[in-house]
Amino acid sequence: MTSETETGGVTGTRDKDYNLLWYVEACLSNALRLEDYIQDAERAGDTEVADLFRKAQADSRKGAELGKELLRTRLNGG
Repeated sequence: MTSETETGGVTGTRDKDYNLLWYVEACLSNALRLEDYIQDAERAGDTEVADLFRKAQADSRKGAELGKELLRTRLNGG
């Protein structure tokens, strides 16, 4: 789907706003999923993989926080 084909007529939410909402949800979902992966790696005694997943989880949390802040700003009108 491109901006030429959907600008909110179908979803009721403009593409850029929908995309921002999707991004926040994806980051949060990824952080949750990575928690399982961290636990799996720890159970297997693989600290290298667990550390990689912790870093990825921190990046996902950061992305979610940045997206949420942008949403807050826009929902408050500026």
